[in-house]
Amino acid sequence: MTNCDEIAFFAFQATEKNASERTLANYRDALAAYQTWRGDRFTGWREAGADDFRDYLFALMKQGFKRATIRLRFAALRSFYRFLVLRQGLACSPVAVVRLPKPERSLPVVLSISQIDELLGMPLRGEVDRKTPPWLPLRDAAILELFYSCGLRISELLALDVKHLDFMGETVRVSGKGSKERIVPIGGPAINAIQRYRQAAAVASGPLFLSTRQRRITQQAVDQLLKKYLKRSSIPFAISPHKLRHSFATHLLDAGADLRSVQALLGHASLSTTQIYTHVTKERLKQAYDTAHPRA
Repeated sequence: MTNCDEIAFFAFQATEKNASERTLANYRDALAAYQTWRGDRFTGWREAGADDFRDYLFALMKQGFKRATIRLRFAALRSFYRFLVLRQGLACSPVAVVRLPKPERSLPVVLSISQIDELLGMPLRGEVDRKTPPWLPLRDAAILELFYSCGLRISELLALDVKHLDFMGETVRVSGKGSKERIVPIGGPAINAIQRYRQAAAVASGPLFLSTRQRRITQQAVDQLLKKYLKRSSIPFAISPHKLRHSFATHLLDAGADLRSVQALLGHASLSTTQIYTHVTKERLKQAYDTAHPRA
């Protein structure tokens, strides 16, 4: 087992590529999964051949793994072998010639504008538990408004500090994947919601969104608040921060925004990642046509 190759690879990913902890974990899981599958037959990464990885691919397919999972594992293996070729003197990658199943094209679930309006209004409707800090509904309202106003990833929202907001310029500075920064406009309702929350919770600096213990809010807390407001609403499917991000992108394209601008707002490195939303928009147009046209 060429363990030193793995050590060098993860050091390269962490330092030179600035890979996130989640990416590093995915890479470790993918390499470990292949070694586990090979068992006693695993003699080292440099001894593995293309047929070994073809057999691994067929085994994953036979076990019923989803295409996305298979492609994610092989993407990690390809990155690892690409590193061995470019930096560690390996002659060629045995994974590069393995043909993978095409990705499944599932369209993102998107909330309608009326569903968005209903959801964003939920925190400030109804009675507040006496044990709950009075500023908590204002915080929840600000979180939902900001998600939809800016199309943020959950990790991006959790990392926000007060200093990242420019209220005069109506923008927020976001640190996205790979620590790449982008400036995103904030809509008026989101700015107002954030200011009301900050005033009520006395948040002047540091983390923007706080827990009841005055610490930075966690992903678990955001998931819980979404579930809470979903139960009160008429929305018939589960809600996640990513669904709000999908809705943000689709509604922009529905209203005529160009694809490049939406790509920049979302922080996508590749335009092809953003193009999935054009399919959503076309499908929505087709549904509207089928519903409304007398000779559809």
